[in-house]
Amino acid sequence: MSTTAVTPLTTQDAEALVTAAHHAAEAAGVTVSVTVLDAGGHLLAFRRDDRAVLISGETSTRKAYTALQLNAPTADLVDAVQPGGLFHTLPTALDRPLLFLAGGVPVHREGRLIGAIGLGGGAPDQDHGFASAAVRALA
Repeated sequence: MSTTAVTPLTTQDAEALVTAAHHAAEAAGVTVSVTVLDAGGHLLAFRRDDRAVLISGETSTRKAYTALQLNAPTADLVDAVQPGGLFHTLPTALDRPLLFLAGGVPVHREGRLIGAIGLGGGAPDQDHGFASAAVRALA
C-alpha cells in the first residue's frame, strides 16, 4: 500500500487563515480570537484582538482542537453532546476538554486532514461563518 504525500499546513497557510478570518469578522463588526492548529494539534498561529474578551482565546483554541480531534466542524456536533447524544460523555473521557460550539472547522488538503481553525468572540453562527470563509479562502 502506498501513501501519497500531502503538503502539510504551513505557518504561511496558518497566517493566511488568521488574516482571512479576522478580516471577515472585522467587516461584520465583530471582534474575535483566532487559533490555527496543525494536524498534530500544535499551535501554528493565534490572534487575539485587544478588544476581545480574554476567554475568547481559550475558546478559539478549544474549538480548533475539537474540530481537529473529531475531524468535523464543531457546528455539526452540538446536538451530539446533548443528554442522550452520541458524545454526551466524551468530554470526560479525554485529557483535554472539548468545546462543542460552532466556530471550529477542520482544514483539509487533497482530502486529508492537515489542521483546524477555531474562532471565539462572536455568536456561534458568526464564528462558524468566519472560520468557514477563511478555510474556503485558503483553498
